[in-house]
Amino acid sequence: MDIELSPEDLAFRDEVRAFLAENLPQDVIDGAAASPTVFVEPDIGQKWNAILNAKGWLGYQWPVEAGGTGWSPVQRYIFEKECALAGAPNLTVLGLKLVAPVIYTFGTPDQKATYLPRILSGEDYWCQGFSEPGSGSDLASLQTRATLSADGSHYVVNGSKIWTTHAHWANRMFTLVRTNPDVKKQAGISFLLIDMNQPGVSVRPILTMAGDHEVNQVFLEDVKVPVQDRVGEEGDGWKLAKFLLENERGGSCHAPKLGYDLEQVEKIAAGQSDGHGGMLADDRDWKRRVAKARLGVLSLEMIELKILSEIAKGRPPGPQTSLCKLLASNLRQEVDLLALDALGPAGLQLESIRPLYGDNAPAPVHGKDAQVAAARYLNSRAWTIFGGTNEVQSSIIAKTVLGL
Repeated sequence: MDIELSPEDLAFRDEVRAFLAENLPQDVIDGAAASPTVFVEPDIGQKWNAILNAKGWLGYQWPVEAGGTGWSPVQRYIFEKECALAGAPNLTVLGLKLVAPVIYTFGTPDQKATYLPRILSGEDYWCQGFSEPGSGSDLASLQTRATLSADGSHYVVNGSKIWTTHAHWANRMFTLVRTNPDVKKQAGISFLLIDMNQPGVSVRPILTMAGDHEVNQVFLEDVKVPVQDRVGEEGDGWKLAKFLLENERGGSCHAPKLGYDLEQVEKIAAGQSDGHGGMLADDRDWKRRVAKARLGVLSLEMIELKILSEIAKGRPPGPQTSLCKLLASNLRQEVDLLALDALGPAGLQLESIRPLYGDNAPAPVHGKDAQVAAARYLNSRAWTIFGGTNEVQSSIIAKTVLGL
């Protein structure tokens, strides 16, 4: 695998850097730095999305025929890395990186023409309805039922979804439902696109340990979904879900953001006393912990680049994406723990007011880094659960990568 950038790639990197320097607003950078949650709040995310959309760069992972940039995997990696280094917020992943590839790969011409432009414009804000009470890691056991109407024009959906990120902001939900209970459980699942602004849909907030409202439970009571809003054939849901989850686990590069955040931790440590007349950054045990995390980030980056190399050759990302998800989850938690440890008692504050950015944000005690540290640490505990638990990823790796 050749990881040296070509002259063309270096020129592209310089173009991205120049664009970010001129167009990434400081309030967006500050808002992202003060957000403890995994998913950036819509006011920040949609503002940045609109800037990228005006440039034509928002669909940077999409093919040209879907309205995207058609960039190579290397260009996508360069873009994500430069955005991370500039302090840009994460993009609205649920629409751009999860449901959009399903729609432009498996959707009908009408579905592509309807939904893809609305994702780019921000008219549609999506949430994901996969997990259910009792059907989290065992997704195939889901019970939400979709029954076809007598005239075959629509489904009637009943059930509930849980841990539904940003459902309180979303006007659309892509979801898995059981359309046939009489076959093998994986074979009886279909993939539907649901209008959230209709009778029968209700959203109940779930507050995280940090006090953030990021996830919800969604209740579906006799909700009508037109048949034309089913993606793929009836019973294709499991196939589409696997495709989507491979994109979720390996469709982004986590290493650049982790590396950026680790650098911020090292800056914090450089200004913190070790309690013995020196600086924390010079403490031997601290340096060992940072070095271990740094090596983990570099290792993850090599794996992500290897996957990009395979994609560039026209091969699917495959089960190696589970390795990326596993490593990224553990490293995310370790970096956030390092930040908390570096700040000491000042990092233990847990502000209950949200958001922690903007004119109405509460005044920080010992700085913004300290104000967000505990909330970010608590929120990152979910990394080893969402998108497939560490145990699930380990099983996938054991079976499909190691052949055990």
